[in-house]
Amino acid sequence: MSAENIKLTPKLSLLSVVVFGLAYMAPGIVMTIFGIISSTSDGTAPTAFALATAAMLLTALSYAKMAKIFPNSGSAYVYARRLLDSRVGFLVGWAILLDYLFLPTVAWLFQSFYLAAQFPGIPVWAWLALNAGLTTIINVTGIVLTDRVNKTLTLLVVTLIGIFIAYCLAYLGGNPPASFTDPFWNNATTVGGVAAAAAIAAYAFLGFDAVSTLSEETKNAQRNIPRAILLTVLVGGIIFVVVSYIMQLVHPGGDFEEAATAAYSMQVLVGGQFYANITNMLFIIGGFASGLAIQASTSRLLYVMGRDGVLPRRLFGRLHPRTKTPIFNLVLVGAVAMLALNISLETATSFINFGAFLAFTAVNLCVIAYFIRNRRQGKKLSIIGFIVLPILGAAVDIYLLTQLSPIAITIGCCWIGLGVLYLVFLTKGFRKEPPEMDLHDRESQPGEPTKEVQQPNTDDTQSTKQTATQAQPTEI
Repeated sequence: MSAENIKLTPKLSLLSVVVFGLAYMAPGIVMTIFGIISSTSDGTAPTAFALATAAMLLTALSYAKMAKIFPNSGSAYVYARRLLDSRVGFLVGWAILLDYLFLPTVAWLFQSFYLAAQFPGIPVWAWLALNAGLTTIINVTGIVLTDRVNKTLTLLVVTLIGIFIAYCLAYLGGNPPASFTDPFWNNATTVGGVAAAAAIAAYAFLGFDAVSTLSEETKNAQRNIPRAILLTVLVGGIIFVVVSYIMQLVHPGGDFEEAATAAYSMQVLVGGQFYANITNMLFIIGGFASGLAIQASTSRLLYVMGRDGVLPRRLFGRLHPRTKTPIFNLVLVGAVAMLALNISLETATSFINFGAFLAFTAVNLCVIAYFIRNRRQGKKLSIIGFIVLPILGAAVDIYLLTQLSPIAITIGCCWIGLGVLYLVFLTKGFRKEPPEMDLHDRESQPGEPTKEVQQPNTDDTQSTKQTATQAQPTEI
C-alpha cells in the first residue's frame, strides 16, 4: 500500500473520545486554580465555573454543528476553509498551531516542574525529556494503546478527585458550614467579580475543541463527535462546579494566604500532610494523560494540513503503514517541548490562549456562514441555533481574547503575521488558492458533504461554496 493510500482508521468509541476531551482539559485543574477563582469572585467559585460552562457551551454547540457537517480531522481549519474562505481557513489553522504546538509543552512543563520539586536530584530538563519521550512512544504505537493509557490515567485523576471530595465531606461533617448558599452568592459578591473570575475559569475548558481532530479515527464520527464535544464541556463543567462548591464550603470566602496553593493547603487540612503529599504525586502522574491527548490531537491537525499540502506533504501528510499514526508530527511536537524549555510557564500559557479563542470565534462565524448559504438555497434553519447562539458565542470568545495579557496578544499577532507571509508564498502573492488535498480516491463518510475531485494549487473557491451549500442542514 502506498503512503498516499494509508488513511486514519476509525477505532475510537464515544466514551473514548469524551475521555480524550476530558484528559485534554485536565479535570484536576479545578483544584489547581480554585484559589485564584475564589479570590477573584469573592468566595463564589462555583458560580464563576457555572457561568464559564454556559459561555463555553455556546461555542461547543457551534463545534458540534460543524463536526456533524464536516466529519474531518482538521477541526476549525477545515470548517473555516469550507465556509469562509480558503485563505481564512489557512490562517485559522495557522492560529490553532500556536495553541496546539505549545499546549503539550505546557502540560509537560507543569509535570516536570512538580516532579523536579518532589525529586530535586533530577533536573527539570530530564523530567521534560522523560515525559515528552514516553508520551511520544505511546502515541507512535497507535491510537488503541493511546486510548487505553488515556482512559486509565483519566480514571486515576477522577478517582483522586472523588477521594478528595470524600475527605472534604468528612471534614464538613465535623465542621458544618455557616451557609450552604454563600458559595453561590454572598454579601461580598459582585457581578463584575464573578464575570472576571468566569473569564479566568474559561481557560480550564480549553481543549474540548480538540475532540474534533479525532473525527477520522472515531466510529460513526458524524454522530459521536458532536455528542462528544458537548459531553466533554458538560461533564467537565459539572466536575468543576461540584468540586469548587465543596471546596468553597471547606474554605468560605475568597481570602487565602496563597491563592495559587490553596488546594494543597486544603488537602493538608482535610487529610493530613501524608495524604496531601501522596495525592499531589498521583495527580502529577495522572496529568500525563493531558499531554498524551494534546500531542495526539496536535499531530492530527498537522497531518490534515500536510495532507492538504499547506504544510510539506512528504513530512506532515504521511502515516506509518502499520501504526496508522503521523510519526513525524508526533516527534516534532515532542521536540518543540525540548526547544521551549527556557520559556516560562506564564508566557507559554498566555500566548496559546490567543490561538484557541481566535479559532473559537472563527467556528462561530462558520455556523453563521453556513446558515446564510443554505438560506439562499431555500433551506430553513433555526435562527436561534444558527445566528443568535453563534453571535453570543463569538462575543464571549472575543471578550476573552481581549482579556489576554499584552505579551500574549503581541506574540499572537506576530504569529499571524508570519502566517500571512507564508500564505503569500503559498499562493504566489494571493494569485491562486492555497493547496487542498485531492479527494479523488478518498472514501466518503456517512453524511459527509458532497465529494469532489480537487487538484492541489487550483482555484477551489467555487467548489468550496458548492460543498458547503450541498451539505445537509443540521439541527443541534
